[in-house]
Amino acid sequence: MTKVVDLHHYRTKVVEQRAFGPWQKRFGEAYDANTCLSDLSDKTLYFLAQPGEDSSMAYYEMIMGVLDFGPATKFNYLASEQQMRVVDIHLFLADQMRFEMMRRLEWLEALPCQNFTMISMVQTYEQMRNRFKDNPPELAPSHPGHEAYQKLVIRDKEVFIRQMLREALEEFQNRLKE
Repeated sequence: MTKVVDLHHYRTKVVEQRAFGPWQKRFGEAYDANTCLSDLSDKTLYFLAQPGEDSSMAYYEMIMGVLDFGPATKFNYLASEQQMRVVDIHLFLADQMRFEMMRRLEWLEALPCQNFTMISMVQTYEQMRNRFKDNPPELAPSHPGHEAYQKLVIRDKEVFIRQMLREALEEFQNRLKE
């Protein structure tokens, strides 16, 4: 009797391993195809929210795994269109990580991408970017800057939130030390 192979399950496991195998080694945590931003530990989120080469390499590991572009160490050997795609997705995901960090600090309310898996955010990046570009996260009413934020137009609201990054990183780091 032949064994029936569930191709969807097999493909999902392959993408899951390519995407998160390096992260499981890097962070010592388990991830799967259902992993969302809210599933990341505070420690991992803090690492990924920071700007710099170390976090960029971690993003490249995951993104290139999902897209089947090979290991992150081969980034410089990709065609320029593929490099740009990886960088664009990296910047999008970094924003989402930072928004998630601010949400955990209770500075932001619900996030547009919070119900999507990390893998789906990479796979459908263009649609997500277009869908959410005019929908910045909402500043929590309890935040001291909420009144000023409410008076801003959409583009300025996004800038306002991005300007909180340095303070959010410091606050989140203090939270990790507790």
